[in-house]
Amino acid sequence: MNLMSLTKGAFPYFVLPFLISLCLVPICKKIGLNLGIYAVENKRTVHQGRIVRIGGVAIYMAFLASLTILYKVDDTVAALAVGGFLVFLGGLLDDIYDLSPKKKLLFQVAASVFAMTYGKLNLEQIQFFDVTITNPVVTYGITFLWLVGVTNAINLIDGLDGLSCGISCIVTLTIGLMGFFMGRRDICVLALLLSGAIAGFLPYNFHPASIFVGDCGAQYLGFSIACLSLLGFKTTTIITLGFPILILFIPISDTLIAILRRKLKGQKISEADRGHLHHILMIKLNLGHKRTVLILYVVTLLFASSAVLSYFNGRLGLILILILLVGFDIFIEFTGMINPSFHPLLSLSYRLFKHPKMIHGMDPLDSDYLKMNEMYDNQTGTTVEIGDQEK
Repeated sequence: MNLMSLTKGAFPYFVLPFLISLCLVPICKKIGLNLGIYAVENKRTVHQGRIVRIGGVAIYMAFLASLTILYKVDDTVAALAVGGFLVFLGGLLDDIYDLSPKKKLLFQVAASVFAMTYGKLNLEQIQFFDVTITNPVVTYGITFLWLVGVTNAINLIDGLDGLSCGISCIVTLTIGLMGFFMGRRDICVLALLLSGAIAGFLPYNFHPASIFVGDCGAQYLGFSIACLSLLGFKTTTIITLGFPILILFIPISDTLIAILRRKLKGQKISEADRGHLHHILMIKLNLGHKRTVLILYVVTLLFASSAVLSYFNGRLGLILILILLVGFDIFIEFTGMINPSFHPLLSLSYRLFKHPKMIHGMDPLDSDYLKMNEMYDNQTGTTVEIGDQEK
């Protein structure tokens, strides 16, 4: 199949949800304003004015309508749709009533269990080099953690205008492309439908946003992406979940680093801080809102490209992955993202080349960061944790 025929075949699956989403967003904005479901300005918000926070409704409805029109739903997809509805409902209730984290988690757990039970969305094996694990306790446990973890990872990076939706769009298109290479038409179609719905929302959500995706949108996107990745890679002969981990590297790594950072500081995992990737780029490195989002788009594309390259050429793919991982580790160490004293590669570089200069185990930007944090606290418009921006 040539590129022209491929594009022509994919066209309706992307364009229909795009147009539906594009048309539904203004309606969602009007309904949200009338019902008072908007983000209230305070000293921790990045927006000005009343910004509706139920934009995810447009994405959800566009995807569901397009799925009904263009795709013959089987039992697995139907089960995933029900699971997606549970996550979406929990997020929507949170956008309206501000649910506690435990109550939101209950919806995610119910959705994951339903998808695993009725949708049979389970890893069949975990293969790591010559070791293959088929124990259902392990495979089911990892499946469950993957579904809940990715759902929250996408939700967690929703801290800047257009960030979670843009990254989700890149991720879904990459999964769809991988599905095409693997001969999985179902994954291709589902990924195109979801990416089209996201793309229709993005013009309203990119900085300065006129509407937020909300928990209903961010959690639904996370759950849908988690399900799509399992559909595509649960039967591969390579290291299971290797490709989707690469594709989802930014939200996954940001989440894991946040957990580790807060544990090291003695904080609760759910406690908000300013150490996320978007905080580092926007505040610590002073790159601004738009440039921060665009940089994270590019990094997501690079890791997604490494997954695609690895599919065709394992050696070249591995080289690109190693380069990206080393670069990411240096970034983490230099900015003190985990801990100011964590800098193994930079310390090694200093011992070998006397550069960069590290003083008393502190990262080079640490003093500047403390000053910027003080300025940050005194500002009225600041970058915030997910949930704070939209509530």
